[in-house]
Amino acid sequence: MIGCGVNNVTGDYSRGAVGQWVENGEIQYPAHEITIEGNLKELYPRISAIGNDQDLRGGLRCGPLLGLTR
Repeated sequence: MIGCGVNNVTGDYSRGAVGQWVENGEIQYPAHEITIEGNLKELYPRISAIGNDQDLRGGLRCGPLLGLTR
């Protein structure tokens, strides 16, 4: 994730991202310079799995999230 854009009152967010594009459970290709946006109240119930391979480079400790598409 790149940058920080969260409205703590409404839950709206917008962040840049890099990673892997996954379709049907398979990594398809690298993804870079993409924007992820939405609302946290809608996002949290859609998380289907959280990985245990944490990235220890920053201050947050969370594994990768797998969510369901709209």
